Amino acid sequence: MISSPCRFSNAPGCVVVQPVNTTARSTATPTGTDWRRRDHFRVAGTRESWTDVGASASPALARRQTPGQTACPGRNEPSFGLAARPEAAVADSTSRNSRPEQSVSHSRLRPRGSTAIALPPGHSPRTIMSDILVIGHRNPDTDAICSAIGYADFKRRTGMRNVEAARCGDTNDRIDFVLKSFLVPPPRFVSDVSPKVRDVMQANVVAVPPSASVSEALGIMDDRNIRVLPVLNEDRSCRGLLSLFKLSKFFFPAGSRLFDSRRVVASVRQLARTLDGHLLFSIDPDHEEDLVMMIGAMSLESFAKRLDSYPREKLAVVVGDRWDIQNLAIRERVRLVIVTGGLQVEAKTLEAARKNEVSLIVSPHDSATTAMLCRGAISVSHMLHEHFLTFREDESLLDVQPVATASAFQAFPVLDQSGRTVGILSKSDFLKKVDRKLILVDHNELSQAVAGADKVEILEIIDHHRIGALTTQQPILFRNEPVGSTSTIVADCFFRYSVELTPSIAGLLLAGLVSDTLNLTSPTTTARDAEILAKLEKIAGVNATEFTEKLFASGSLLTTKPSAQAITTDCKEYVENGRTFSVAQIEELGFDQFWKRKADVLAALADYREQKGYFIATLLVTDVVLQGSLLLVAGAKAFLDKVDYPQLEPGIFQLDGVVSRKKQLLPYLTHCLAQVKS
Repeated sequence: MISSPCRFSNAPGCVVVQPVNTTARSTATPTGTDWRRRDHFRVAGTRESWTDVGASASPALARRQTPGQTACPGRNEPSFGLAARPEAAVADSTSRNSRPEQSVSHSRLRPRGSTAIALPPGHSPRTIMSDILVIGHRNPDTDAICSAIGYADFKRRTGMRNVEAARCGDTNDRIDFVLKSFLVPPPRFVSDVSPKVRDVMQANVVAVPPSASVSEALGIMDDRNIRVLPVLNEDRSCRGLLSLFKLSKFFFPAGSRLFDSRRVVASVRQLARTLDGHLLFSIDPDHEEDLVMMIGAMSLESFAKRLDSYPREKLAVVVGDRWDIQNLAIRERVRLVIVTGGLQVEAKTLEAARKNEVSLIVSPHDSATTAMLCRGAISVSHMLHEHFLTFREDESLLDVQPVATASAFQAFPVLDQSGRTVGILSKSDFLKKVDRKLILVDHNELSQAVAGADKVEILEIIDHHRIGALTTQQPILFRNEPVGSTSTIVADCFFRYSVELTPSIAGLLLAGLVSDTLNLTSPTTTARDAEILAKLEKIAGVNATEFTEKLFASGSLLTTKPSAQAITTDCKEYVENGRTFSVAQIEELGFDQFWKRKADVLAALADYREQKGYFIATLLVTDVVLQGSLLLVAGAKAFLDKVDYPQLEPGIFQLDGVVSRKKQLLPYLTHCLAQVKS
């Protein structure tokens, strides 16, 4: 965890970038280092600001402290920025023996462009859901998936914005067959809708690389009125935080460290860039050095005495039109002479500098300003808070809040699973309302709902099952009807309100209906199911009987899945009289595959019960052709003794004519449970 909030905008020397199609090339000319991957971005402008960070973490949070990582704030748009790092547009020497420049006339130093840290392809800081999710139960069946897609389409067509179908479990072969048949992609998978760090974090990130100068960083901070700036490595891991608090200690050292006010830690090229000066001659211009700054504002005699106080190769002399001091410094072979005021350097002075291998810069500023700017040429890597607190983007806000509140930091970098910075979480972000809402279809019990459903607002429930113990904070639309499928109810919405129903959506609703009613043969079937199915057949251009045969032949769970997965693919959890139990169902064309894997399936069911801590775990294996089922029960003998269907083998009962979990099996199981003494 770290601390540092930040929001930003475009400003001189800085860009904010947004991900675009990776096949499109940016119009910006790639310059600088090769870690920006511009092909993933386009330049975009936003304006924001950010707050300060704490200086150190509390000892209680030491377990989450990470050395060398930072992040930045912004709002929840997928954009990242990196401050521009101007490059010197002058030729230079690369070593002490390099060839000196041949001309006194040089280009003025100017920014060459910007570097940007790219989001990886396919990543968006907002990987959360839309504002309103239409979602079925866990371990979704065909009806749950198809009714969610259909009802989301209905809500969009009747004016609801930001509504999207979702699922909280994997699809199976039959669901995949249905979706492919009508050319509809599967809904987005959502495992948890409870508020996460990513939901409130600031995802715009403006940062600088470790090689940026303090002067450049201060310019960005001043432009955006911010007090902390993150420093990111090439891989977008956080190197550290740059704060005004630490910079103030650098620029205004305490009395015991007054000598530090004369230290200049930078390369010659970085100094020229920071001064916006002319680099007339340079030796080893890119080597960072720890120099002592000396101002040539005294008599020649006094200056000569001062020269003896320091090693010549460590001196950077700042001087105005004092030609005698300029020439003395060059003769003494100091490391660098900076001529202030934008004054013309005499040809003989330049020649002497070349001869004595003394780097020479002309600064457009007066001596006082030049001296101050020289201090700002130090790279930000020397000025960082390198120990800070971070959070993962998928951490629960409820879990994070007490840790963040107890921290001395005011903001924290947010990292993805790879440790890359994707945003900043500030303490004020906890005041934001996570505006996510749910519409539940094909279920109405929290035990079957997506994780976190109790933490967000539920707008509607569309269902055809028994009403469970679910409470809401506000009145909602709750449409619960005794029909064979939720798809029947959704289709009726289209017809009742004369909303256009496309062939593909009609096909999905048809599939959900025939799947749940076994093509109108289930005891749950009503006259309305038959009426709706006839209408759907016409719109979708599909024969329901032929489609049902293909649907149930498209995939046998007992053939294609391991037993542990087969028994949980369509499994629902219930609570009755304080006892939690599960009811799973597998629909097959005959029982041949089951008898081949009987022992394995029974063992998997027993393991599942123990793993979940259920009172009983049951599995209904249904023959959709013969319209009968086998009931497998893993549980206490006290419950098994209450089941009065024929027992074929221990834990396996024959239920002729029973095909509906909802209307036939569940009421029977609750009846048996009521007879078992606590």
